[in-house]
Amino acid sequence: MQIYADNAATTALSPKVLEAMMPYLTEVYGNPSSLYRTGGIAKDAVEKARENIANLIGAKSASEIYFTSGGSESDNWAIKGVCKILKDKGKNHIITSKFEHHAVLHVCESLAKEGFEVTYLDVYSDGLVKPEDVKAAIKPETALVTIMYANNEIGTVQPIAEIGKICAEAGVLFHTDAVQAMGNVPVNVTDDNIDLMSLTAHKFHGPKGCGALYVRKGVRIANLIEGGAQERNRRAGTENVAGIVGLSKALELAVSTMDERCERLTKMRDRLIEGLLKIDRSRLNGSQEKRLPGNVNMCFEGIEGESLLLRLDLAGVSASSGSACTSGSLDPSHVLLSLGLPHEIAHGSLRLSFSDDNTEEEIDYLLEKIPQIVEYLRSFSPLWDKIANENK
Repeated sequence: MQIYADNAATTALSPKVLEAMMPYLTEVYGNPSSLYRTGGIAKDAVEKARENIANLIGAKSASEIYFTSGGSESDNWAIKGVCKILKDKGKNHIITSKFEHHAVLHVCESLAKEGFEVTYLDVYSDGLVKPEDVKAAIKPETALVTIMYANNEIGTVQPIAEIGKICAEAGVLFHTDAVQAMGNVPVNVTDDNIDLMSLTAHKFHGPKGCGALYVRKGVRIANLIEGGAQERNRRAGTENVAGIVGLSKALELAVSTMDERCERLTKMRDRLIEGLLKIDRSRLNGSQEKRLPGNVNMCFEGIEGESLLLRLDLAGVSASSGSACTSGSLDPSHVLLSLGLPHEIAHGSLRLSFSDDNTEEEIDYLLEKIPQIVEYLRSFSPLWDKIANENK
């Protein structure tokens, strides 16, 4: 059996999305900035997609949507763009959390070298940021609070509406990286008091290389990419028309099927968690309740996550030990370390992430194979021998 269980890294392109994109990959190839008919048709497609996405996320106007190359660019633009504008007003303080995606953390590190103060909020054992910690960290110099909607590794869904309300009451701009949340939990930028929000198509069965940044009307943000007059003079570069159409269609499909899909995935997720927790010295990372429906993140003491992934690959299972963006690193996940896990436990992590393409039969297979592989790897692990002897 072949199982793809790394949907947090990327998802398969939906056939319906590909169908919607095809005309703009073939006969309608005009540049949207052109004056002739083919360009006009392409421009109409871009603007219809912009309006559709605005409606799907609860934005008040299509003009609040800007198209980008993906989540990382959107994160960079939101944070750098706000901070560049507000620095001259004495706002040189950023609040974020210790387990953000590196597209946020590395930007904050870069801005710290330019004189910004960055507060990294603690994340607790349940994998959640506390709104009261956000409130306590805000000060007159705070330019921006950036907290992810749902964590990309452990899948915990943050109290975004509460954090957004705190920021609104304090008069501080609030950005959220909603890359993992979009299409998996209800998101409404107005209800959640979100000022800026990042998303990308390939996390919900859209194409790679196309994302968007929501910027609430009235929020000033400096340009990240200079050049042509695209995106109302805010983001230069010829528009990825097919990708934009795909992003819009994929989000529309994800939102329209969310309730039924998430109910099914949650049942599959919980059954897998229950079964894997029967393995000796295993643990679920983060809250089980406040969690993306398709995310399971476990640690198994006494083994290395990389070895587990290789054995799973031989068994036909595609999975990960954390973020795809750091898969080449031998260091334990910064997300798991932020929960307070020691290095030796964090090294034995496994992330399984599911989409509507996964089945109950695949869960059965995982519940059969994973315990077998963990037992096999522990059979020649000196670390496991030490753990086992300590328990005698």
